[in-house]
Amino acid sequence: MKVLVVEDSPTSLKAVSQQLRRIGVTPVAADDGASGIRMYREHKPDLILLDVVMPDMDG
Repeated sequence: MKVLVVEDSPTSLKAVSQQLRRIGVTPVAADDGASGIRMYREHKPDLILLDVVMPDMDG
C-alpha cells in the first residue's frame, strides 16, 4: 500500500512517514500542495493524508 502524506511541518511529515513504514506502508512525502498534486499524479497512491491548512495552497 502506498500513502501520500502532504504536510508542511517537517517534524510531522517525518513522524507520520516513520509510523507508516513501521506498519509496512510505503509513504510518499510532499511538503506543500503543489508538490502533493505532482506526487499524486506520479505515484497514484492508495490513500492521501492531507494537512488542511498549508501556505500557498490549502488541502
